[in-house]
Amino acid sequence: MLRGRESLIRLVGKRRRFLPNRKSLLSDSTSIISHSHPPQTPLNLGKTDENEDGIIMSMESEQKSKSPQSSDSVTCPVCSSKLAAQDHIINSHLDACLTRGTKRKLTQRTLFQLNFCSQPMVCSRSSDVKKLGTGNVQEDAAVGFDNSTAVDENEGNLGTLVPMGEGVLGTSMDGSPMKQKLIDDDGINSRVDSSLLNLRSEVTKCIEAVTVDGISGETALGTSAGGSTMKQKLIDDDQINGQVDPSLLNLRSEVMKSIEAAPVGDISGVFLETFIVGRRFSVEKELNLGANICLLRETDNAKDPNAIQVLLADSRCCKVLGYLPRELAQYLSPLIDKYSLTFKGCITSVPKHYLDVVPIQIECCEVMLQSNKDHTEIEDFTCSWKNVLHVAESAKNYPPSMTKYQQNFWVLIQEVLKSNPHLFTNDEKMFLESFISLSDDSQRLFVRLYTRKGPWFRMSNISYPEVTDSQQAIKDLTAMGYMCSFKGVDELQENDMEKILNLLTVSELREIASMSKFCMFAPRWQISKAALPYAIYASMLENGTRVTRKQDLIASVFSSYEDGLCPFLPIAILDRTGICIKISSKAESLIWRTERLFFLNGEQDLSAFLLVDLGIIKYPAYHCIISEQIFSAQSDLIAYEEAIEVAQMMDESLDENKSESVLRFIKIAESRMSHTKASHSTASELVTAFFSCFSASWVYSKVVFLGVSFLERERRYKDAINLLKRLLFIFTCDGRRGNWTLRLSIDLEHVGCPNESLFVAEDGLLDPWVRAGSRMALQRRVLRLGKPPRRWKAPSFSLFIKRKIREVHIQGRPLNCEAGIKSRFYGEDGAQCGVEQLALQYYAGEGGWQGVHTESGIWLTIFALLMWDIIFSDLPNVFRNRFQTAPLDLETDNFYPARKSLIESQLQKIYDGTAEMILITSWELHSGTACRGVNWDRHSLPELRAAVTCVGGPCLASLCRHLAQDYRSWSSGMPDLLLWRFHGEYEGEAKLVEVKGPRDCLSEQQRAWLLLLMDCGFNTEMASLAITVYFNA
Repeated sequence: MLRGRESLIRLVGKRRRFLPNRKSLLSDSTSIISHSHPPQTPLNLGKTDENEDGIIMSMESEQKSKSPQSSDSVTCPVCSSKLAAQDHIINSHLDACLTRGTKRKLTQRTLFQLNFCSQPMVCSRSSDVKKLGTGNVQEDAAVGFDNSTAVDENEGNLGTLVPMGEGVLGTSMDGSPMKQKLIDDDGINSRVDSSLLNLRSEVTKCIEAVTVDGISGETALGTSAGGSTMKQKLIDDDQINGQVDPSLLNLRSEVMKSIEAAPVGDISGVFLETFIVGRRFSVEKELNLGANICLLRETDNAKDPNAIQVLLADSRCCKVLGYLPRELAQYLSPLIDKYSLTFKGCITSVPKHYLDVVPIQIECCEVMLQSNKDHTEIEDFTCSWKNVLHVAESAKNYPPSMTKYQQNFWVLIQEVLKSNPHLFTNDEKMFLESFISLSDDSQRLFVRLYTRKGPWFRMSNISYPEVTDSQQAIKDLTAMGYMCSFKGVDELQENDMEKILNLLTVSELREIASMSKFCMFAPRWQISKAALPYAIYASMLENGTRVTRKQDLIASVFSSYEDGLCPFLPIAILDRTGICIKISSKAESLIWRTERLFFLNGEQDLSAFLLVDLGIIKYPAYHCIISEQIFSAQSDLIAYEEAIEVAQMMDESLDENKSESVLRFIKIAESRMSHTKASHSTASELVTAFFSCFSASWVYSKVVFLGVSFLERERRYKDAINLLKRLLFIFTCDGRRGNWTLRLSIDLEHVGCPNESLFVAEDGLLDPWVRAGSRMALQRRVLRLGKPPRRWKAPSFSLFIKRKIREVHIQGRPLNCEAGIKSRFYGEDGAQCGVEQLALQYYAGEGGWQGVHTESGIWLTIFALLMWDIIFSDLPNVFRNRFQTAPLDLETDNFYPARKSLIESQLQKIYDGTAEMILITSWELHSGTACRGVNWDRHSLPELRAAVTCVGGPCLASLCRHLAQDYRSWSSGMPDLLLWRFHGEYEGEAKLVEVKGPRDCLSEQQRAWLLLLMDCGFNTEMASLAITVYFNA
């Protein structure tokens, strides 16, 4: 695999089905973008006419020559020029304008609000609008806010809450009045459909008066003191754009405070409204309204140790009805175990389907909390009880009929809209928020189809048990713009046919393939619909070797379709597929953006929720303290998305061996990387350092470096050299500079420039960002190239580099001696084994050493367990969602300085010999929890304890310090074997061994690790395996 390919694949993640900018990137006029001060172009993909500033002007001047005042013209939001309303002209002109660096006029609408509409947008005329300024001069001017009255965001103003009955009236483009809702999060006005306003009005109805008398008896969450049923719509803090009267929020706040402030001894009689889930585990299908229930802890549940069963109390055998929700059981089960809480309750509603969740009400009957408990225990109880109340309250935001994956999708949209409202236009917010107005069937069907491969689906094959009416759901989704369909050939797009052929079965494809062969050889006058059935039958009989592979059949049929030899072929294909549907491009793009903003990577998606719900993955506990946005403006996000598209198309081109496309995307990435350099450097002071990987320039740098590997494979070293020089010029503070400098020095030597190669290596050693293995490689290059007469004096590091690493030789009888294949040997017991297992057997026989083949795994596990509380400590902006296994800054230079006092304090404890106790405590508290570098299954607690004890505190503290200071550079390349042996019960020694086969040698990273470990006091050596040859007598 090419160097940098695996990293790019991880960056892209799951490939998108729809790339909005694919056509523009592949077109000549828009793919080659010059920068303000172009360097020597490393790749010549095409010539363009440039002015003195290096800006492509030929296309722009050609556009201006066309009638700018035509009815189909639009206004450029950057330079106010009139353009023809054609996509390729608009894209090309905007590229040139943005490259020129023209400042946008304050009176112009932004790119994203303009949407290239020739009609002007009418701003709201309400007097309340000017109170909701965003604090951004350009944005306020764009939406019609008076900057003199704009509210400063830094003063903590959250906007004005407007009652639903006082909707702000505006005027639509056709002159009709239109209701507008004001989003209280950021003060941006957005137009809302009347149905959505009605829905929001229902959600935000008035909270009825609540009488709270302590906590005992009838609670505020159930019925009032007088016994009347209360219709409560308690709005959770996480709700998006909820327009609620402030007095109602204050009332709710007082109610919750009174509940949470109740004495711990008075929780008896508290009612909690929750649900029974996991009904598929129950044999009791029929339920009765008001049936009595009780709770029972299931401590031996393999999937969830916090599981709480719900039993039918009326039956003698206590039949299991299901379980409490995992989120509630997580906090309630410790209270039941520790304080002997008992609960009883009843079923408050019976669902239509027996597998649906069942609403219940439970009451705390008894609590064993003695009055002589210390303050800490009472505080822990109070904190846990508050969590129970919060979970029960939050569950009310979702209807009981909502499926778990449907609820997860809601959470995804709501949290992203709440935390990143500035990254969506008003139209995009309305579109995403309209999802909650869809029926349950429509929501479930959309989520189901979105998570499938697609992109096209046969309507006849769509069937899910939880979707009662698929046909109506599809109609509703199509009407709201979430789905699109086609019924005839005329509605097909350019590349749809090949994807639709994947929907056919093998037998259907055989029939169509036979039809295409008949059309190819038969005269035109014989081709008719009536003759096709006989033609198919005859062709299939004549074909002695039928094609069975589906992809071969698809290729054959699609080739006939492109040739156009069979006019009835498209009709025959669509007759078999029937009506087909797919996710609309707008929905696809917005949901992809939402997932990316939520997870901040391409490897996680909605399935992360499912893995947590099923108990397969458990994420660490930490607090998300967000004080700074990753993307300060929507333009930054759009640029980042386009860079991800380029990376995906680069990866696809490499899969398809399209060299021309690969070169084109290298050129695009290089030019755009250079173009974004200025904005990247100016914004670096304002943006947190570890946010740089979410910039477009960073993504383009990944594409360019992969392009360097591609060019080196093609032996185009001069082009690779130019790209490497561009990378080093643009990214002056980057941990990848060491690898780039090393490749540049090597490529310069390839083209016959040893002197320049030496200069590059020597300059690289002065770069503080060149570290670990890259630094070792450059030092060795300097020693090799810097011999007389180029250099007469040996460098100061020569003695350090030339240090001898102790080496032992092991004899082995090989099974195979082929190059490129991992060597296999006969072990001492005669069984087949690898070189590492053979070395373990050798050391076990020589000195009684025990050990494991671990490489970096065991050390990263030990580091994470010893530093667990520090890794997941409360720092701002490093945790952005609940699905992280490490802080965002773990692999950056920001990690150690931000936690220096905590790290040094922990390292002192490790140095003093308490590492084993810390390790055991951390293992018991966090066993099974996902964490970067930790492998719970591969390394057992006894192995880890033995390693920590035998290595010793000083060596272990030194190793952990290096990982804390530079995790990215030192998290790979550690020795293969960790060996230990005890001298008594509590003392021992350890040895680290790098094992090499007959044709292997140390990599520079491995050599750097061995020398570093020697400096830290470790006992290290290299085991070289020699082949023993046996001759037959």
